[in-house]
Amino acid sequence: MTAVMEAPPAAEERTPRRIALRPGAWIVWGSVVFFLLILLGVVGAVVVDSFGRKWFGGWLPKGWTTHWYGATWREFDLGGVLTVTLEVALAVVVVSVLVGVPAAYALARRNFPGKRVLMVAFLLPILIPPITYGVPLATVLYKFHLAGKLSGVILANLVPAVPFVILVMTPFIEQIDPKIEAAARMCGAKTRVIFTRILGPLLIPGMLAAAILVLVRTVGMFELTFLTAGADSQTLVVALYYSVSAAGIRAQQEIDAMAVIYTLSMLVLLVAALRFVNPTQLVTQIKERD
Repeated sequence: MTAVMEAPPAAEERTPRRIALRPGAWIVWGSVVFFLLILLGVVGAVVVDSFGRKWFGGWLPKGWTTHWYGATWREFDLGGVLTVTLEVALAVVVVSVLVGVPAAYALARRNFPGKRVLMVAFLLPILIPPITYGVPLATVLYKFHLAGKLSGVILANLVPAVPFVILVMTPFIEQIDPKIEAAARMCGAKTRVIFTRILGPLLIPGMLAAAILVLVRTVGMFELTFLTAGADSQTLVVALYYSVSAAGIRAQQEIDAMAVIYTLSMLVLLVAALRFVNPTQLVTQIKERD
């Protein structure tokens, strides 16, 4: 008696699932791609022109050179401009962190009447366009003979920088359990020891994030620096503006080379910011209610 072997049922062929996009999604993605292509074309044209000898027609310049970068460095004194930019940015970062971190700690640990109004006041220099308060601020600085100097540029950039540090550090401090400080005080630790040995190491990531973000904002701040800078206190973004609008005849490639240098400096700062800044640390901790 022979056994009849039944063949196993054939496995159903799996067909790849097609994701059907709605017309609205096609419009959104098409707009994003169109914007990226326009942006790539503008940036690419500037970069290519900064290395070209002559470019009056055609898709590419007639010859390539790095001469324009050296000419730009010498004509616009970019060494001095970059030094001023670094001095302003570092001074603003140090002062804003020294002032903003204690203020953020007080706001995170204390409840008092008018706290929400104060937080809204800190938001105003960040939300309002800088030109709206930059003109009266520059008038005050000129009245006290501070505008046109390095100190005036630093003071003007501190106006949005200090509230920015406060708003970044306040939710970061709220994530730290106050019981840690209470336990340290019960063990006899003084306030200085609590800040330097307990809270300090915990606050370093948030302080680093706030410092890098303030550095990026200060280097890219045009309005306040333009209104308060003098001939010897111009940052890179203001020097770039003057290179375009100043009187005289200069090669377009020099301006493009300066724009490439500014773009690369901002790109380096943005990459550093994305490397060290954790967005999840900038979210206010939601306290559970009993």
